[in-house]
Amino acid sequence: MGKAVATFAGGCFWCMVEPFDQQPGILNVVSGYTGGHTENPTYEEVCSDTTGHVEAVQITFDDEKMPYKDLLDIYWRQIDPTDAGGQFHDRGRSYQTAIFYHNEMQRTAAEESKRKLQESGKFTKPIVTPILPAKTFYPAEDYHQNYYKKNALHYKMYKQGSGRKAFIEKNWGKKDESDRRNKLTPMQYHVTQEKGTEPPFQNEYWDNEKEGIYTDIVSGKVLFSSRDKFDAGCGWPSFTKPVDQDEMNEVLDTSYGMRRIEVRSKTADSHLGHVFPDGPKEHGGLRYCMNSAAMRFIPKEKMAEEGYGEYLRLFD
Repeated sequence: MGKAVATFAGGCFWCMVEPFDQQPGILNVVSGYTGGHTENPTYEEVCSDTTGHVEAVQITFDDEKMPYKDLLDIYWRQIDPTDAGGQFHDRGRSYQTAIFYHNEMQRTAAEESKRKLQESGKFTKPIVTPILPAKTFYPAEDYHQNYYKKNALHYKMYKQGSGRKAFIEKNWGKKDESDRRNKLTPMQYHVTQEKGTEPPFQNEYWDNEKEGIYTDIVSGKVLFSSRDKFDAGCGWPSFTKPVDQDEMNEVLDTSYGMRRIEVRSKTADSHLGHVFPDGPKEHGGLRYCMNSAAMRFIPKEKMAEEGYGEYLRLFD
């Protein structure tokens, strides 16, 4: 198949970019307006609820690497699909949810996905998100694009203050345990979900010297680059720094009578390993001691093929 387009409305479009952006197979995510009756609407016009448009995101993706049904799974986990009047603290037509299908396959997949969610019992109220034919999509103003990157602090405060973050954590939290048990090997599950530790010198990447990136085995988010990997002599893959510090959650770990700093992935809330202050001083002095089972290595020559082409800049 190859390149395809998906369009989702989920309330404020600021909060609908990050969950899809940088996932494997995602080529582009644009914030904009669709579903209405006016041409080239502005943000102010859409917010006035006079244009018929909703805030939405249009996603260009490679459906061989990211199937449409997986996009639907991500979508449902970002919204309250039982709310017909808006989303969280944002009320009105422009903040309503909708799935806009671009072909018959997407319509069928969306309807099946909606049916399964309703029958799952996850929500006691009816699922009211409509499934509609795609209409002209108008990109929003530049300052709205990739807002979560451009205005990270305000974005985080808004996502929390609007009630979206708490809703997602309450209703979805981690992905269902059975789903992760099915997708992960016993060691991967033990490490990422049970805060386990794999044996030193008997794991996949401790002595890997190939060029490439290390991604979260659960979420697919990029964690580390081979350029920052070094041999710490400990038997586990070690790095001087992560690619994106925002994807790292560092928490105090007092297990086994020790005081250590645990490293967890932000998106998947997976246990990755620990960070210690005994790394190379010339590179900041930190040692991110990771478990191979928490990561997936993607060789440099396959990064573009697997949807991580933008990270080739790490090897310039």
